[in-house]
Amino acid sequence: MTIFHVSVTGDDNATGTETTPLRTIQKGAELARPGDTVRVHAGTYREWVKPVRGGLSDQRRITFEAAPGEKVVIKGSEVVTGWVNEGGNVWRADFDNAVFGDFNPFSYLVEGDWIVPPASKLLPHLADVYLNGKSLYEVYNRDAVTNPERRTSAYDHWSGNDLPLLDPDGTVYVWYAEVGPHQTTIWANFHGTDPNTALVEVNVRPAVFYPTRSHLDYITVRGFELAQAASPWTPPTADQPGLIGPNWAKGWIIEDNIIHDAKCSGVSLGKEITTGHNYCYERGDKPGYQYQLESVFTAVDYGWSKEHIGSHIVRRNEIYDCGQNGIVGHLGCAFSTIEDNNIYRIATKKEFYGYEIGGIKLHAALDTQIIHNRIHQTTLGIWLDWQVQGTRVSRNLMYDNGRDLFIEVSHGPATVDNNVFASPIAIELFSQGNAFINNLVLGSVRTQNVLDRATPYHLPHSTKVAGYAFTYAGDDRYVGNMFIGAPGGAYNAPKAMPNVPEGFDFELENYGTALYNSFPKSFAEYLGKVGGYEGVGDHKRFHFQTQAAYIWSNAYADGAMPVIDEPKAVVATAPAHLQVVDKGDGVYLTGDLPASLAAPFVPVITGADLGRVRLVDAEFETPTGELISAATDLTGVVRQAGHEYPAGPLAGLAAGPVDIRVW
Repeated sequence: MTIFHVSVTGDDNATGTETTPLRTIQKGAELARPGDTVRVHAGTYREWVKPVRGGLSDQRRITFEAAPGEKVVIKGSEVVTGWVNEGGNVWRADFDNAVFGDFNPFSYLVEGDWIVPPASKLLPHLADVYLNGKSLYEVYNRDAVTNPERRTSAYDHWSGNDLPLLDPDGTVYVWYAEVGPHQTTIWANFHGTDPNTALVEVNVRPAVFYPTRSHLDYITVRGFELAQAASPWTPPTADQPGLIGPNWAKGWIIEDNIIHDAKCSGVSLGKEITTGHNYCYERGDKPGYQYQLESVFTAVDYGWSKEHIGSHIVRRNEIYDCGQNGIVGHLGCAFSTIEDNNIYRIATKKEFYGYEIGGIKLHAALDTQIIHNRIHQTTLGIWLDWQVQGTRVSRNLMYDNGRDLFIEVSHGPATVDNNVFASPIAIELFSQGNAFINNLVLGSVRTQNVLDRATPYHLPHSTKVAGYAFTYAGDDRYVGNMFIGAPGGAYNAPKAMPNVPEGFDFELENYGTALYNSFPKSFAEYLGKVGGYEGVGDHKRFHFQTQAAYIWSNAYADGAMPVIDEPKAVVATAPAHLQVVDKGDGVYLTGDLPASLAAPFVPVITGADLGRVRLVDAEFETPTGELISAATDLTGVVRQAGHEYPAGPLAGLAAGPVDIRVW
């Protein structure tokens, strides 16, 4: 094994030893062979690292790492100097287009499938301008640079107001650019800051660490700060490059990094371009759903399998200030593990909007394990879409998000256990075949069928497509969860709506499991209801009926209500007060708990208690085929078989004042 050293004082013509280091990480990538390490020493490196080969196995990796104890920053940006004041707070700089090479982000828009253009039709560019490390807002004419209060926002889907302010005091920092044949001119309002004495950067590269070809396997990237990439919009029907990612390979490890300021996606575990690229947006001849369905079958033909794709590890990273996703992936994320990451401020700048935004947004996350992540201050925490099969969401702390968890058009089995969902909208299910075990749910719960999009399911632990089906809703399990409502947040009875099956409530203010009141309580009851539609064809009668919901041994308080006749339900008569509080030294679950909610009554739940999901006909299993166990609580305590514990994600929860560090 060879270690190649890289230093900002090095020379790419050197040998790469510790005393004669290389100058660029890219040169190290060109020299490294399986089993080698590229060790990078302190400094800022402005380059796009494009690995040229991968490792051969988990034991013969190519490793890129920051030297122990040294701060190494890799940026997709360049410094802009020579600013000229044009009066007041407005400054101008001319940037030579040669710096961009064949990619000028000031010429490319944030666009593609599932983007939602604003009424003005003005989409932002992939470019960003940074002042002392913080990104400014783009405006769409030069006058708006002089008078930023008159700027035209690209889109603010959530509040309907103008763009949020960059600084708490109301100061808005903005930029506008024009691209000429030889140079790009930028105008910016820095509000009293002299850009010639500050650090002003613009992103010039679409990625920071990303191969330009596929199937470079077994690469480790460790210990860097990776920032400021002009990464494009990444829907599941397009090429999905991120600031960092494997680009359709197997066995990468991305660990202990600080990843921030990707224009769209930070970490990409996504698909590549040959299986489709924004055809709905460009052609307009078929819906994106149809192209996405095609991409699944095409990927299988092109070698999408456990032997060749996925099985990545993304762990212990801090990921923030990305415009679309902290972690994104379609197909390429299968069989992966995402654990111990701190993900925040994702899509909160609100410069653009589309239906592919989330702290973690994955499609076809087969057997993917999302374990013990802290996800907060995002518009949507975790969004799992299509083929959520064998997927596990366990021991995550989610709070201060617009929504915490959304699972869409999937058939399970998917396990969600020992999490804290503390945002106002906690769980949304446009899916079926989910098991919720030992979670703390402090927000609303919603479920809905989807009868106009059939999506695939697979043979267990495989990419081989076994069939595809509509989402009828139900076939869900809830056991050992603690639901705490909001003042006045009792269950709202379903409204009569045309063409909506009995049992659905489209309001978001539903706390607890009472929204399943009209669902069958057992598989036998479900079969009886399906068989009761006399004179209805074999196909349609299933559309008329929701599936069974299997619900027992949950705890409820403050307006959260159980499903009718729930076995062993605990409903507290005294109020319960729990919230997630960031105290600086850590994140705590604080409040006060009545004795009835702290009483032990839930045994250790395993896959043997959950049965098989109906459509996929599969068990709740680990990726290696054992039945799952929800024994490990949020803080790592292991519940013991044969004992009973309080509902929720903390095995040692006690009555009275609560002040437990959970991160």
